Amino acid sequence: MQSFPAFFPLEGRRIAVIGEGPMADAKARLFAGSPAAVERFAQTPESLAGFSLVFVALADEAGRAGAVAVSKRDGVPVNVVDGPALSDFYTPAIVDRGELVIGVSTSGAAPTLARDLRARIEAIVPAAYAQVAAFARRIRARVLARRSNFEGRRRAWEAILRGAPGERALAGDLDAAEALAEHVLEGAAAAAGVVHLVGAGPGDPELLTLRALRVLQDADIVFHDKLVDPRVLDLIRRDAERVFVGKARGDHAVPQREIEARLIAEAQKGRRVVRLKGGDPFVFGRGGEELEALRAAGVEAHVVPGITAALGCAAEIGVPLTHRDHAQAVTFVTGHAKDGAPDLDWAALANAKQTVVVYMGVDTAAHTAANLIAAGRAASTPALVIENGTTPKVKRARGALCDLPALIAQAGILGPAILIIGEVAALADVAALALAEQAA
Repeated sequence: MQSFPAFFPLEGRRIAVIGEGPMADAKARLFAGSPAAVERFAQTPESLAGFSLVFVALADEAGRAGAVAVSKRDGVPVNVVDGPALSDFYTPAIVDRGELVIGVSTSGAAPTLARDLRARIEAIVPAAYAQVAAFARRIRARVLARRSNFEGRRRAWEAILRGAPGERALAGDLDAAEALAEHVLEGAAAAAGVVHLVGAGPGDPELLTLRALRVLQDADIVFHDKLVDPRVLDLIRRDAERVFVGKARGDHAVPQREIEARLIAEAQKGRRVVRLKGGDPFVFGRGGEELEALRAAGVEAHVVPGITAALGCAAEIGVPLTHRDHAQAVTFVTGHAKDGAPDLDWAALANAKQTVVVYMGVDTAAHTAANLIAAGRAASTPALVIENGTTPKVKRARGALCDLPALIAQAGILGPAILIIGEVAALADVAALALAEQAA
């Protein structure tokens, strides 16, 4: 560690900014909304006594040296823009969430890198965390008074901030959060847990929503499907319990009703539970069934949407599911039913200028193609098959609707996969498809 990060209370402090222009303005803006008093100087004053920090944004070397000399004489820490060797401290890239402040520094070596990292942190720390920090300050004295030892306080804070009180604070309901925190401090029965039904997206972890990432980092236990990419599982908090409840064709590792019962049981222990599903929980993911079961049991449950496979896999190769010239509608259907091939409204699906996306459609591809063609869809309609889209294991094949089963066999696609049927399939990025064909 080349420099030590510390946070400087600003209440009642005077800050001097010496210089003019954009850099001086930027330094002054650092303290906008803070309780510090910022005073601006075009040139170095004779004395800087009484100031707590000095920022120097002068272009000429003599002026910079003079400002540093006066600062050091008066015992005030100084920061010189683009002058790390002259500075007593470095200005970090700051994520400001009210009571919660995060600073990123490279000790003056690469400010741009620090700003880039700040942008990433800002993306995963919602502004609502300011409310959580304000809530923590609001109840801090009570936690200290009611928990006399360090271990007791640590456990109380974990139960409050990681449990239902923290969830309510993050949602902006500080009164409800405070009431739930009081419940924890009273030592009453543990507050009920919460279940998040989370969409993991089509595979690429960078397609996770920010809320999904936060929930995964907070979870005590995660029940995950087979379709969840291992790179997404790597984002789960390290000490969280992981339970595989995946399904394959004809092989359900854990029956659906048992999954629902386990989600309920873990929540009733007061745990933060995540049910992690590939794609989106509400698009052929049984999320609706699980939400109904959780609500019936009186368990608090929230849904975190994910990018469904049709959107993610199509976007990756430049296929718009709707297009003014080619498709005025898009319909998602399942190629799998409880008793085999689904009985769909083939006449409606055969209408021209619409896109049909079939989930889990590999085994019934011949059935799908035959019924669409019989209902009037042209045999030459472009069709795409995508397996493991947005992942390094992706396989794709494109051709005509009438050749769909042969395309799947030639590409070695076993499923799960999606079928995209319609004129928009012809718009796929040729280079991406060529790479997939070479890999096959």
